[in-house]
Amino acid sequence: MKLFAKIFASVFAVLFIWAGILQYNDPDSLLWYVIYGSSALASLIFIFDKLRLSIAVLLSFLYLIGSYIFWPEHYEGISLNGGDIYKIEHARESLGLLINAMVMFFYSWRIRFSRKA
Repeated sequence: MKLFAKIFASVFAVLFIWAGILQYNDPDSLLWYVIYGSSALASLIFIFDKLRLSIAVLLSFLYLIGSYIFWPEHYEGISLNGGDIYKIEHARESLGLLINAMVMFFYSWRIRFSRKA
């Protein structure tokens, strides 16, 4: 399980870096650089078994709250099929934050139960 967790964290570190890079043309790109950068950094720290449980839990809750805040009033999907671009963008951002939250929750769970073993 430990090897799986390290591979999982390595994959998500790369994915978070890539997601941050893709934000270069976003109007609020600095915000997303910080969000995806902190997730990538947390993933790298997790790989070296230095991520603290409190940090992983805090990030998980912050991302969950952010996902709730960004969720559009009326969900129109995530593909550009003639819907309102702002609602679609907010749905994408919300789902991205939800993915971050789930990954940080996994790290929290793994840290918590690796201490018992």
